[in-house]
Amino acid sequence: MTDALFLFDPEADGVPVSADELNTGWTLTLPAAVRRHALQSMRIGVGETLQLSDGRGLRIRAVVDDADAGVVHVQAVGREPEPVIRLALVQALAKQGRDEEAVDAATQIGVDEVIPWQADRSIVKWKDGKTDRKWGAVLDAATEQSRRSWRPALSEHVSSKGVVAICRRACVHGDMVVVLHQDANDTWDGVERAVAELADRCLQDGRARTIHVVVGPEGGIAESEVQAFKDAGAHVCVLGRNILRAATAGPVALTLLSRAIGRW
Repeated sequence: MTDALFLFDPEADGVPVSADELNTGWTLTLPAAVRRHALQSMRIGVGETLQLSDGRGLRIRAVVDDADAGVVHVQAVGREPEPVIRLALVQALAKQGRDEEAVDAATQIGVDEVIPWQADRSIVKWKDGKTDRKWGAVLDAATEQSRRSWRPALSEHVSSKGVVAICRRACVHGDMVVVLHQDANDTWDGVERAVAELADRCLQDGRARTIHVVVGPEGGIAESEVQAFKDAGAHVCVLGRNILRAATAGPVALTLLSRAIGRW
């Protein structure tokens, strides 16, 4: 079984952040929060292994030496690079926690950035200092559960005008925006052809690019929003015949994209 992974804040917890500053055999004292979770709640004992990550690519494998003091020694350490083709989820706020369900599943699948969207039809309202903490906690838990060394970035929430701006920037920088809409005429096959072209460009010039997936709220994306996104350069497509919930559409699209770009 893969060792449990725990996130920590290198600056706040006083753990060296650079893989170059750590060596096998070094002894570390686990941060208090990690100690409570790993040693007390999960009961990881002396001689057992665990992983630590700063959520920015650092991965440390360590063995517990002293469970009472929370002391471990490093067995392996390294830093994993960011992917060249990044995946971003622009998730509309949705009621009954379906937006958080989408963020949880997307993190497990491998999304690199989450952008909260206050859509025209979103009933739920974004609350600074509250909603961002909840989404951040979801990202932390799903990152640890899926043993990822990169925690998805949680960006500032945007309005529909903000999504239009994302579409325009994507056109300028060679990125891509895919809007999932149940009444679209274009199918997923067209999206995959465009993704293949984007991947070829990445191979040719080595420049990182991002594919954004835009998912609406329970009532769907308003036609005025869809048209604005399309006019700004987005690909508007339908996933299939079945209408998916706000919690499901994004993860399904991210799974298909992960396959298309070679992650899966």
